[in-house]
Formats: sequence, C-alpha cells, structure tokens
Amino acid sequence: MTIAEKDIKGNFHFNGNFKNVNDLHQALTRLEEKYPSLVHKERTLLANVFEEVFNHKAFTGRSGTFYGYEGLGSIYWHMVSKHVLAVQETCLRAYADNADTTTIEKLVAHYYQINAGIGVHKSPSHYGAFPITPYSHTPFNKGAQQPGMTGQVKEDILSRWGELGVFVKEGELHFQPQLLQKEEFLSKEKTAVFFDVSGKKQEIRIPVQALFFTICQVPVLYELSEETSIEVFEDKAPTRKYPALFLPEEEAKTIFQRKGKIRLLKVNCSLP
Repeated sequence: MTIAEKDIKGNFHFNGNFKNVNDLHQALTRLEEKYPSLVHKERTLLANVFEEVFNHKAFTGRSGTFYGYEGLGSIYWHMVSKHVLAVQETCLRAYADNADTTTIEKLVAHYYQINAGIGVHKSPSHYGAFPITPYSHTPFNKGAQQPGMTGQVKEDILSRWGELGVFVKEGELHFQPQLLQKEEFLSKEKTAVFFDVSGKKQEIRIPVQALFFTICQVPVLYELSEETSIEVFEDKAPTRKYPALFLPEEEAKTIFQRKGKIRLLKVNCSLP
C-alpha cells in the first residue's frame, strides 16, 4: 500500500484508502523492510502531518458540550448516510452515462461497503446498542432536542428508493433496480402483511425469487425474470402489461393520488 498518491494536476495526497492514522502506521510498517532508517526517521513527522491535514480529533461534534441525545454518535451516523447517498448518486450517474462495466462494479462495491457501516446493518453486540433506536430524538422529559437521526432517516429512505430503482420522471413511474443485489430476493416463499389505501390490513404471497414493497400503499412485486415488463392488476379490469419498465403518467397518477384503482404491480426484471 502506498503512502501518497499523485493526482492529475501533479499534487500529492495521502492514500485515499486510509481511514485514520493507524492505517498510515500499518503502511509504514510494511515499508520498514525496504527502508528501515527512512521510516524510523520520518514516521513521527508523517503521522503529525496526517493529523494536521485531516484534523480528526476536531470531529467530536457536540459531545463535549451536550449529553445524552446529542454527540459524536448521531452526527457520525448522519454523515455516513449522507456519504452513502452521494456515492449512490454517482453509481446511478455512471449507469445513465453508460460507464464501463469495471467502473460501475467498483462504484457499486464501494457503495455497499460504506452502507455496511450504518448501524442498522450491525448486531447490537457489535454496535454497542440497538441499531435502530432513535437515540437522538426528543426525550419524554425534555424540550425539543436537535435530532441527528431525523436527518439520517431522510437519507436512508432516499438511498433505499435508489436501491429499489424507483424514480419519477416527467410524471411517469420508472423501475430501474440496477443497484439491487440478488440475495435480497427470497429463497423461500413468504407471506407479507401490509395496509392498503383504505387502511385495511391485507396479506400477499411472495413467491421465490421475488421482493415486495409498497408505493403509496400499492403493493409492488419484483420478480427475477429474463423478460422485463410491468403487469398491472385491478379488481374490475383485465390485467395490463407494459413491455418497458415504467408506467405512463396517467397510470402513475392513480397511484400517487391513492385512488385504490390498482391492486398490484408486478415488475418482471433482470439484474446486472
């Protein structure tokens, strides 16, 4: 692992894969075999420069002045969620620009690596707390607190819609699940419970190789298939089929306005 990298303008930067000064020390230790005296001489100087450049110790949020519902934890979660969303937007832009396969694969790998750092993907024992408890929300016995996790929820929801590939373009409802991973699709049949637009509790059978979610309380089934199409199911009309993975504006409008007209959307999709 190199210590520094040269950019296209000729400027030098610390290795972008270093998470903290410990990574720098590990890289220096590996270089000791080849340059023992140089590493011994420069190690402390390099570590000081690294800390001066990144100033990690200054990123303590409000943990020095606030107690309980604010501090480094909530700020860190929110920043990771912002980072995840930004990387996802870069991934989607790469797909839209028809970037080469290698570039897209590396971007997507980075996206899921960063995503794995968010608490919801960790066990309580590893995380040190229950990962989905809203620690930063206003407590019962106090006035309004500034909630770090309220902001995080926004980014996490946006990221999830991006993974599912649900986008609205000029009134049309598009399904482009390029970022979805095949392991998210069921390996065993399952029954899910949801509430329809009238607030009634409903059940739906999810087959193998399928994934279920709702849009404006309309159930959507993604099913892996070599064919790509959307099937629209209604109670009082024949099933309609669209060969492209988007619903026309008028069709989408009935979903957004929660008309209760569409009973189910089945999206047949193939993943990269």
